[in-house]
Amino acid sequence: MHRYVLLGLSLNLFLAAAVHAQEPPTLEIVWPPADAEIGLGKDVDGSVGIVVKSNFRLLASGQCGEDLRCGHVHLKIDPSGHSCNIPGQPYNSMNSDFGGDLIKARFRHCPTPAGIHVIGVVLADDSHKPVLINGKPVVALIKVRTK
Repeated sequence: MHRYVLLGLSLNLFLAAAVHAQEPPTLEIVWPPADAEIGLGKDVDGSVGIVVKSNFRLLASGQCGEDLRCGHVHLKIDPSGHSCNIPGQPYNSMNSDFGGDLIKARFRHCPTPAGIHVIGVVLADDSHKPVLINGKPVVALIKVRTK
């Protein structure tokens, strides 16, 4: 009897781990909240810290090793265009140098730093390629008003 109980518990733990391992990648912006009015930073870039949450480990580029559920985040301001990107780059910022859940939005690169903007983040793997679900990148978007 005890052998069957242990076998059943082991099987349940295995199935629970397998289900957890199959969770699709997630990404959300937890700060600032959508539709927030936020002040531009006093630094030369007019930076605002953006806090994200993901079920991926967010580490510095090159630090993920064999972990396929690990990467970092690329950020664009007004992602439907390129006007707020760092000149010569396809993004405004990324956290691949340090990893973690904080990424800096640099509004100085925008033609009009103060105003209504969309902040977009995309989950990237350790080699800077977008993480895809059904062929589409894992992204999070919010609208904010900067002043």
